[in-house]
Amino acid sequence: MKLFQRLALFGVFLVLLSACATVYEKGNFSEYQARHKILAILPPNVSINAESFKPGTSPDVIRAQENDESGVFHRQLYAQFLKQFGKDKYTIEFQDVDQTNALLEKSGLSALDLRTKTRGEIAQLLGVDATISTRMYRDKPMSTGTAILSVLLVGAAVTNEVQINVGIHDGKDSRLIWNYDHLVSGGLISSAEGMAKSLMGSIAKKFPYKPAKPKK
Repeated sequence: MKLFQRLALFGVFLVLLSACATVYEKGNFSEYQARHKILAILPPNVSINAESFKPGTSPDVIRAQENDESGVFHRQLYAQFLKQFGKDKYTIEFQDVDQTNALLEKSGLSALDLRTKTRGEIAQLLGVDATISTRMYRDKPMSTGTAILSVLLVGAAVTNEVQINVGIHDGKDSRLIWNYDHLVSGGLISSAEGMAKSLMGSIAKKFPYKPAKPKK
């Protein structure tokens, strides 16, 4: 089978959702929504199963891979949220990720340091009303190129499970007001870019801050 035929065939199941997403929304969320104007997307916390790397791989190499994926995923999340915002699907705005990263770097806080701060303290530092935190655990590292190669060699993509958790914390009381948890199995789009784009389709449907529907 030719390359484009295999890719087209495989494109039918780019992402397999292995389970329904678990979504939590605080009961009085509408009160938070009424006063929230801008949210900051914090750099995602990415962890990759160390056993998926070649034996003897340096921890520094693994951390570098995780940091690279965090940066890519951070920008892709921002881009996909902006796309939805541009369609008037949300009542809030998102702080530019470059500004978020610059303010965090200026403060001297590393990713580990952020874990010692409350979400309220971080929101105050960034000058936003709430923060979006993302944790992602990948079963194995894989670039899109590697996934495509697996399609050509064995006729199917190597499955890569990803556990993703997205939470929104209020900037005043640091409370968790919304949470999305999902396990996804992906093949061809197991890169950070592809995974972010695909996940946003599901997250966007559940993401709060939607405008009130006009009364009939």
